[in-house]
Amino acid sequence: VQLQASGGGLVQSGGSLRLSCAASGFTLDAGYIAWFRQAPGKEREPVACISGRRRTTYYSDSVKGRFAISSDNAKNTVELQMNSLKPEDTAVYYCAHTANERILWGMPQEYEDWGQGTQVTVSS
Repeated sequence: VQLQASGGGLVQSGGSLRLSCAASGFTLDAGYIAWFRQAPGKEREPVACISGRRRTTYYSDSVKGRFAISSDNAKNTVELQMNSLKPEDTAVYYCAHTANERILWGMPQEYEDWGQGTQVTVSS
């Protein structure tokens, strides 16, 4: 199982970025894929999650209405479209996977597999 996150970068406040998580070793039609982020000196926090079976999506309150998570089974990728970015969105973003079907999506310990992270920096 491998997750490869990409798409981070430097963007001005109000701008957009699209992160991608390429999955290998498993398919996206089961379990969950989530994005977490971690800013310097802070704990890792949940951002968004999508279920494999029903494509149900979940968002943290801080990104709801600005971010959108989606999956593409043909490409075996999960993407995170981030709009109206704010300086407080600056963090390393990680994608994570679990094969379990019943989870608390916002808890990092629920996920067995993690990507390497991609840096997102939003300047004011």
